[in-house]
Amino acid sequence: VQLQASGGGLVQAGGSLRLSCAASGRTFSGYAAGWFRQSPGKPREFVAAISWSGGTTDYADFVKDRFTISRDSVKNTVYLQMNTLKPGDTAVYYCATPGAAFGTDRPRIYVSEYEHWGQGTLVTVSS
Repeated sequence: VQLQASGGGLVQAGGSLRLSCAASGRTFSGYAAGWFRQSPGKPREFVAAISWSGGTTDYADFVKDRFTISRDSVKNTVYLQMNTLKPGDTAVYYCATPGAAFGTDRPRIYVSEYEHWGQGTLVTVSS
């Protein structure tokens, strides 16, 4: 499977962006999905995740009430709506899916739970 992340860019603090993650070579249906981010010199960190059914989501504390993860099975795409952006949100954002479908219907929050990763999209928030 190939994951293509897009939607990053430069935005002022307080602004919004919507990231998209399109899958090719395989459907997103039946697979959990997640967004992570990485800043220079820091490890990749969890941002948001959605269960394979789409019924459950989970978020890092630092994005709760600002970011929303969703999925569109028809478009085979997972989204990350980011509102009230802060300079500290500046990072490369990565989408990912596990290697196996279905299983326990829960969001997966650890890097080790994911097998397939997109190339990343850069989000820069200016103050």
